[in-house]
Amino acid sequence: MNLDFTHDPDARSWVESANAADTDYPLQNLPYGLFRRAGRNESLRAGVAIGDRILDLKLAAAAGRWDTPVAVQLQVLAEGDMNRFMGAPSAARRAVRAALFTALREGAGSQQKALEACLLPQDAAEMALPCRIGDYTDFYTGIHHATTVGKLFRPDNPLLPNYKWVPIGYHGRSSSILPSGADVRRPWGQLKPPHLDVPTLAPSKRLDYELELGVFVSAGNALGQPIPMEKADEHLFGVCLLNDWSARDMQGWEYQPLGPFLAKNFATTISPWIVTMEALEPFRCGFAHPAEDPQPLPYLDSGKNRAEGGYAIELEVWLQTAQMRGAGETAVKLMDSNFGESAYWTLAQMLTHHASNGCNLQPGDLMGTGTQSGARPEQGGSLLELSDGGKQPLTLPNGERRAFLEDGDTVILKAFAQKDGARRIGFGECAGTIVAANAG
Repeated sequence: MNLDFTHDPDARSWVESANAADTDYPLQNLPYGLFRRAGRNESLRAGVAIGDRILDLKLAAAAGRWDTPVAVQLQVLAEGDMNRFMGAPSAARRAVRAALFTALREGAGSQQKALEACLLPQDAAEMALPCRIGDYTDFYTGIHHATTVGKLFRPDNPLLPNYKWVPIGYHGRSSSILPSGADVRRPWGQLKPPHLDVPTLAPSKRLDYELELGVFVSAGNALGQPIPMEKADEHLFGVCLLNDWSARDMQGWEYQPLGPFLAKNFATTISPWIVTMEALEPFRCGFAHPAEDPQPLPYLDSGKNRAEGGYAIELEVWLQTAQMRGAGETAVKLMDSNFGESAYWTLAQMLTHHASNGCNLQPGDLMGTGTQSGARPEQGGSLLELSDGGKQPLTLPNGERRAFLEDGDTVILKAFAQKDGARRIGFGECAGTIVAANAG
């Protein structure tokens, strides 16, 4: 593990809210995002989350005292060019993290005085997508999800034979990626339930969410030039939460023979802050396929990946219905799982396989992990799983029932990483509310 002083679990910040035990954004996290001050007609600017505040990097670049290499990178961020920063060498990005950590740590002296005026309350900011997302690829690495859903769609052949040999993925639609908090409109599509001979065009009746992580590419690769496993970590920038909204009735009709299309491309929601790979270093864990399964081909294998290719990240799904919201009731947790236990392929394997045919990745490209369900039935990462394909609706604490999402439902994804000897860090929330389909 590439640990340094920025992972010191006892380090405290002069931003007092960053020292709270339950904050997602302690000094050891320092995730990046793009924001503007609420109600202001201004360009987006880069910031770092610290406690319940945002350090405005446009102001901080000018007000703080920085070594020249750090100042160069901070100027890129000051201009709001997150993609250019993401494409910088990993050593340069680590230097910026170290400088920000030192400047925000207790005892920062003159840096504290200079940066205090550069802080903005998070609730006074409007968050945007954290970077320019040129391309989006969604993988299918959650083996428990793949097995359960496979049984629903293909009872006689639930897990296709290539699954344990190759990281399966499909190219999604980057233009419909939404920031957390944006409404999600119920899509129209072709529906063909078993009792009908001819499909109809109608709003989806089986709208669902999918609990995923999203990983952003840092420096890319030239067209025709693969990325070997030994170099994969150098090409990963950070992680967010991702909700791959899915219209299950459209999906069942259209997905063969070429896979997801309109059932997936109408909306994907991501959380606003990118938790960097550097912040996640303490939470690496070992990774291996079961001994009885096929082992990765050499191009997808390395000693480092086996020793620490996984990440122990706790994942949760919460739901608040319109009725709950009207009654002043908070969201209820539907499930939890752990990415380190649910993913059949690692982030490094996803990236390496993506580029193995010479596909050129670029800074800001986004890869979804696929739905991260746990091994137990109650750990399904979608309503499709939790309701057994809609046959066993969930009963919520207020008596409402859900097989699939209804208009007015708000889905909230949450995640955090914690372990003994490390400071807990979180990802914030990835939230979206379903609104009615457009009139036909």
